[in-house]
Parts: sequence; C-alpha cells; structure tokens
Amino acid sequence: MSVGTSNAPGGRGTGRVPAPRHGDLTGLGIDPDELPDGLVVADEHGLVVCFNAAAARITATAPADALGRRLEKALPLEDLEGRRWWQLTDPYGGLAIRVGQPERNLLLPGGREVLVSARYVRAEPTGPVRRVVVSLRDTEARRRTERSHAELIATVAHELRSPLTSVKGFTATLLAKWERFTDDQKRLMLETVDADADRVTRLIAELLDISRIDSGRLEVRRQPVDIGAAVGRHIQAYVAAGQPADRFLLRVEQPLPGLWADPDKIDQVLSNLIENAVRHGEGTVTIDITATASPREGEEAGTSVTVSDEGPGIPEESMNRVFTRFWRGSKRGGTGLGLYIVKGIVEAHGGTITVGRALGGGAEFRFTLPVSTPAYLA
Repeated sequence: MSVGTSNAPGGRGTGRVPAPRHGDLTGLGIDPDELPDGLVVADEHGLVVCFNAAAARITATAPADALGRRLEKALPLEDLEGRRWWQLTDPYGGLAIRVGQPERNLLLPGGREVLVSARYVRAEPTGPVRRVVVSLRDTEARRRTERSHAELIATVAHELRSPLTSVKGFTATLLAKWERFTDDQKRLMLETVDADADRVTRLIAELLDISRIDSGRLEVRRQPVDIGAAVGRHIQAYVAAGQPADRFLLRVEQPLPGLWADPDKIDQVLSNLIENAVRHGEGTVTIDITATASPREGEEAGTSVTVSDEGPGIPEESMNRVFTRFWRGSKRGGTGLGLYIVKGIVEAHGGTITVGRALGGGAEFRFTLPVSTPAYLA
C-alpha cells in the first residue's frame, strides 16, 4: 500500500503511519492499490499519506514523489477557468460545515482532464479537518459515452430530417394548390406522407427501445408464442409485397418446447433479421427453428431460430461490431440501430444471439431463447 510514514499524528517524521481506525481500507484488509479509481489521502496538516497505483497512473506521478508532500503540490489541480483548485476550495480553512466537493472536471498540469471528488473527514461535525480524501477518475470512459450520445443525436437528426422535409413539402403543396392536382396525384402525395410518418414513428420507437435497453428498463411481458407461426406471418407479408415465395425456406423441427416470451418483441427481432436477409442478402432466405439446450442455467429446454441467406455475408473483421450501435452492413439505408436493439431484446429474455457465416456463404444470425415456462405450469 502506498502510504506515508509518521511518528506524529500529522504524518511528519520517519516512523510508520498510526494504526488505521475502524473503517480505514487497511482495517478492512483492502490494499488501496487494488482500487480501480485513484485515491489520494492527506492528513490534518495537508500532507499526502496515501497515493495509490491508480492515482499514479492517472497523474503520471510516482507515489514516492507524492507521499509526504503538501496536497496542493502533490496534486496540482486547476479548474476549467485556470484557477488553482486547492486555493479556491481551501479544505482546511474554509467553512467548518463543508463535508467535501462533488465530482467535477479539473485539469492536471499539461491540460489533462480528470474527474475529481473530495471528502473532508472531521472528528466532529464542525471540528477541524482530520483528513482530505480525494478520488480521481479518468475521463476517457465518459468521453466515449458522450461521443456515443453525440453520434446518436446526429444520426437521429439526419434520419428525421428527410421524412419530415417530405411531409412538410407535400402537405404545404397540397394545402396551397389542392385544386390543381388530380385525384391520383393527391393519392400519391398522401401515400408518401403516410409512409414517411411511419418511418418517423419507427425511428422514435427505436429510440425508446435504446433508452430502455441502456437503462435496464426493457420490460418483457411473457405469453405463449408459436414461433413457427410468427415466422410464417413475416414470410407471407413479404410475398404479398412482391417477393417470390420460393425465396423463403422455413424449416421447423418438431416437437418444439412451449415458448413463453413477449410476442411483440419477438416479432420485432424476427422482422429485423428477416428484413436484413432480404435487403442485404441474396438467394434463398432460410429460417430454421429447432429445439436446443437453454442458454440459461437451471433450465433444460430452449428454442433456437437461425436466419441465413446466400449473399456475400459479413466480413470477418466486422463480426465483432455487428451488434453495436450504428453498424451498417451496407450503405443501403437504415439507422444502424436495429441489431443493437435485437441483441437487447434477446438478452432481456435471458437468451443469446450470435452471427456467423452460413453454409451458402451468406450471413447467419442465430438467437436462442429459454422456454421460460412459468413456475405454476412447470
């Protein structure tokens, strides 16, 4: 453990640091160097008595260079306006009722940004500060999250602009020049407006799904699901829309265990996977439904659905990015959010999903769900 040495209460001298009181890390058998965040502790005199490995990594300062120095020298911080942080906050001489500083972005020498929070430890509520405990965190993870949110906002803005521009343009034209158009022209414009409104609705639904997945609030309302019939309905819809019937091959292994899942969300998964195979793949789209082992411990039975095509497939180097946000297999439309949502839905059911190369050379998506039979029916 990176701690200072002292004979006196303040950490001065050459002896060992006094035995920790109840609640200290050493008293719990925890080495500060095992903590994932940077930990810096200064004693009642403002001298650093603990500077763990994470703090050394984040600040690029060796513990030996920090221990025994004054806090403001060992950890020189400035706020985003260039003011010296320790002089500004004055933990030892400020208001006696303060208990610390909330997490905020501060700058190390050289301009590196870190997240810093502090706790002022007092023996009694308004007594002198006995210790200042500082937590340091790298900002890279937060920056990645912020970049991801910025990308999501940019993608949504781009995807919304096109249909909304179309809706606005056609409705404004119809309102201004209604009498000049034939009935067929009016119908075409209104059908376009209707299709674009559906596109906006789908995008908003995707955003809501992402929000629920990211926050762990995606609800699954389980009911008995006939997975074979659900796939059949999707195939019939494509055939009715003009796809040749012989482009689809549905194979259902019997008997299948009874599947309890959320029918709407399973329809969403099937719709996305089959649409990807039709739009981005080639040749026959094959859907295999089989009984398999459950992906969840404590359950024996599961149901597996495999959707494959005979197109060019997914490049090997892209396999590990397929289920991330904004991944697109081609430039032919889409927000790149569908497969991210599919993975979230499958995992919310306790299932798993994988991607690979089909025997015919195309892409192959396989998801497996536990049957999740309610206890009162088991």
